Amino acid sequence: MRTMLKVEGLRSGYGGSEVLHGVSLEVHEDEVVSVIGPNGAGKSTLLLTIAGIVRPHEGRILYDGVDVTSLPVHERVRRGLVLCPERRRLFPEMTVGENLLAGAYLRRDREGVRRDLEKVFEIFPFIRERWNQMAGTLSGGEQQMVAIARALMSRPRLLMLDEPSVGLAPVMKVTVFEKVREIREREGIPVLVVEQDAYLAMSVSDRTYVLESGSVVLEGRSSELMSNDDVKSRYLGL
Repeated sequence: MRTMLKVEGLRSGYGGSEVLHGVSLEVHEDEVVSVIGPNGAGKSTLLLTIAGIVRPHEGRILYDGVDVTSLPVHERVRRGLVLCPERRRLFPEMTVGENLLAGAYLRRDREGVRRDLEKVFEIFPFIRERWNQMAGTLSGGEQQMVAIARALMSRPRLLMLDEPSVGLAPVMKVTVFEKVREIREREGIPVLVVEQDAYLAMSVSDRTYVLESGSVVLEGRSSELMSNDDVKSRYLGL
């Protein structure tokens, strides 16, 4: 199976403080991979480093076989390595449509953008109806789906989602993760998702990495890890 993302021995942090201590993981073509762990484990730092927002102290990031460790953020996005950030980060005083088109700001293929908008409308039908509505007036769940749609407008070849369920009502959390599954099934886009709600993340992912204190302590098939007694007691509340 083709490997779309390979992280090797990643050490990263902020200033002189190291948060990630030699993290390694892989995301293969057409699969959803989840990263779970407690608050402060380094999950968001991992995605921010892969996206190029945080510079690693050590290690390599290979994307589709190419070392992108030193590439700037916009070049990673241009190549299809796209992050949907935590807490949506929409432009609240811009319309839904303007937010979506902001996701395509690096693109020059107008016809391709139009086709991708139609795909977005199929996955998120409400967006067509809310096109001219100010993004800041949407519910939290609607904003999250617009944020994911905006990321899709960058035409990702690998999509990263940082805590997509944070701050959402339980029913909306389920809806968001149903959309994650639909994106993989409809578009064949591999997804790397960092998520606090371990049960939801593992229920839609093929494989899971457990991150604690900046290190991977467990990894494997999600279905198998959900039967692991330690995972069940610490992360699934069972």
